[in-house]
Amino acid sequence: MSAKIVAPPAVPPHHLEYGNKEDIDSSIPDPDVGATMEERAAIDKRLVRKLDLKLIPWLTLLYLVSFLDRTNIGNAKVDGLLKDLHMSSQTYNIGLTLFFISYAGFEPLTNILLKRLRPSLFIPTIIVAWGICMTCMGLVHNYQGLFATRWFLGMAEAGLFPGVNYYLSCWYKRSEFGIRAAIFFSAAAVAGSFGGLLAAAIAQMRGVGGKPGWAWIFILEGLVTIIIGGVSFFMVHDFPDDAKFLPADDRLRVVRRLKADGQSSAEHESFKMEYFWASLKDWKTYAFAIIYMGCDGPLYAFSLFLPSIIQQIGYTGTRANLLSVPPYAAAAILTILVGWYADKTNRRGLCNIGTAFLGIAGFAMLLGSQNAGVKYAGTFLGALGIYPCIANTISWCANNVEGVYKRGVTLGIVIGWGNINGVMSSNVYRDQDKPKYIPGHSVILGYLVVFLLGGSIVTHFLLEAENKKRREGKRDHWITDNSDAEIAALGDKRPDFIYTT
Repeated sequence: MSAKIVAPPAVPPHHLEYGNKEDIDSSIPDPDVGATMEERAAIDKRLVRKLDLKLIPWLTLLYLVSFLDRTNIGNAKVDGLLKDLHMSSQTYNIGLTLFFISYAGFEPLTNILLKRLRPSLFIPTIIVAWGICMTCMGLVHNYQGLFATRWFLGMAEAGLFPGVNYYLSCWYKRSEFGIRAAIFFSAAAVAGSFGGLLAAAIAQMRGVGGKPGWAWIFILEGLVTIIIGGVSFFMVHDFPDDAKFLPADDRLRVVRRLKADGQSSAEHESFKMEYFWASLKDWKTYAFAIIYMGCDGPLYAFSLFLPSIIQQIGYTGTRANLLSVPPYAAAAILTILVGWYADKTNRRGLCNIGTAFLGIAGFAMLLGSQNAGVKYAGTFLGALGIYPCIANTISWCANNVEGVYKRGVTLGIVIGWGNINGVMSSNVYRDQDKPKYIPGHSVILGYLVVFLLGGSIVTHFLLEAENKKRREGKRDHWITDNSDAEIAALGDKRPDFIYTT
């Protein structure tokens, strides 16, 4: 048997919703012929467990490192970065902004490169690249050098978050993807919970080698990233049809189970510009981009400025760092719970809507009260309302876009647009607004109400309306006189593709 599994597109019976079909393309060999339903279920369970153990832990570690490396500049600032590089607060904000411009600008292209260059090559390469950028940040002697390294850091990191979410969507069923994406993204909350304490410990090296403490934060974390990137050449695997860690029978099983779920993402597909234009012409691309900016903009504002917010409540130093841990820990737990619940119910839109109210309540408390206890409780609700919606929105988007390259382009656009709002996040909490931060809290509250909550409500009902039309046969004319191959190529435009709402 060939080491590479390539199967032609399957055409399921019309009006059988994806995820519930019994028929799978007969050209894909069945390695479990003769097995009972109970035996097949046991084999499938073992297969998913094997995938989880091979894929999720290492990819989660990579995002943990990524989030630490992009946010440790806030810890460096506390340790004297601005004074040593002769920077003002405004100049510092420019440095934050440059990262998000390059980070967001390159994201729409990265999933195409991921597919064409293979995950086992592309992901480790960009990790080594941003580790080098991070190390170089500790060697600069002026803010111009810092600006340059931040720009290239954003460029190198751009491929990880959209790439891994796209990559995982090519391994799991739509009803399984959310919890895996949630576990992966929960690394951001974990990074926020201990990143400050780690940086504070490293900063004690100030004076070693004649370098300040903030430089050692960049150098040591950068060197660790380079090592992890090198190991990733052996730990990151390719797509299901060419994954060397699976025997041939298991590769067949993965492709078959994705086929049964209505997906073609496990298979090879040549890139054509029509897939790019299909994404740009799809209203869902813009709907999910709006929703994602509603949680991603607040995410970066929250993670960059939570220590400052807690300091203004009245806590400083190590105590302020310790008090920043519980909100992140709570957010990590809720992120995973929402991912699990959304997978079970397929109601990702409703999960977004319910969670958004927590964030709205939190920032309303930060905006409307000057009581320390109330404001600290507000940071809890703020974290609980933001973090779960990041992973859930990406899962919701991935569930509703079919086609290898179209899904990759769409995720790149959605995540890229969300991250460009990091420009806002870098500048919304200004020193002159202390201690109330009224403009910052107001902008974040507006993002949560208009883009996250409002966008989720509108998208939920539009998808429900489209599903109703498909179930009633009002989209059948889309496939009149089409061949099986042409119907399969329609992806989520097929009349029997039922959206996750």
